[in-house]
Amino acid sequence: MNADIEAERFVATAGQRIRVSIRPGSAGTRRVPLVLCNGIGASYEVLDPLVAQLDPEITVIRFDVPGTGGSPASVAPYGFAYLAWMLGRVLTKLDLGVVDVLGLSWGGALAQQFAVQNPRRCRRLVLAATGTGAVMVPGNPRVLAKMLTPRRFRDPAYAASIAGDLYGGTTRRQGDDVAGLFLQQLHAGSKIGYFHQLLAGAVWTSLPLLPAIRQQTLLVAGTDDPIVPVVNARIMNQLLPHSTIHLHSGGHIDLVTNATELAPVITTFLHDPGVSP
Repeated sequence: MNADIEAERFVATAGQRIRVSIRPGSAGTRRVPLVLCNGIGASYEVLDPLVAQLDPEITVIRFDVPGTGGSPASVAPYGFAYLAWMLGRVLTKLDLGVVDVLGLSWGGALAQQFAVQNPRRCRRLVLAATGTGAVMVPGNPRVLAKMLTPRRFRDPAYAASIAGDLYGGTTRRQGDDVAGLFLQQLHAGSKIGYFHQLLAGAVWTSLPLLPAIRQQTLLVAGTDDPIVPVVNARIMNQLLPHSTIHLHSGGHIDLVTNATELAPVITTFLHDPGVSP
């Protein structure tokens, strides 16, 4: 992949128009590209702090799912199986073959589904602050209720006020930083798009699929995560055939707010020659 590829483009496929960002890696084709699947309601700009800390040799691909960020909303609701198929078509149009996939929170569900549907195309898998979907150990109901609307992405004062309770970890001290991070979104997305994402998560579980995920998998989980309790990572670690777990003392979005600590963990996993594809 050449370094002169533009940072942003739109890819039309599967009846959707998907906004994509590509950070070309300095190592060209010598490193497997890394695809990032974002959390619910967030455009790919929210992942900027993580991308800045990832190995510059790695090509990094980010995208907005339909109805989020700059990607127009889908006419009809969708499920993760459809999104995984759509993501595969986007990667094909970008002339990308084998990739590593990282999923954060809601995006971890998409990453799991992609790995199941594309066993030869997905080399390694990183699952951060995520669980098995509808069948998992739930977070605090009072906390989860704050996620039923995308208000935190549109109201900086509200985002700052709930950040600590909602995300835990470093956000308990950095509520204003979280609000500023959400303000980086150039496109707020749509309410219907957010509803479609909620619906996709409500009717999906990876629990029976986990034994079929043969990729080497890194589970990154915070012990202060109010949304996805750390016990979910421990359960997934038992059910995934080739997984390792990295626990940290942070919360749900420390992969972004504490990227200086966690990005090297991911880079080491992706580069480790002792980890077989």
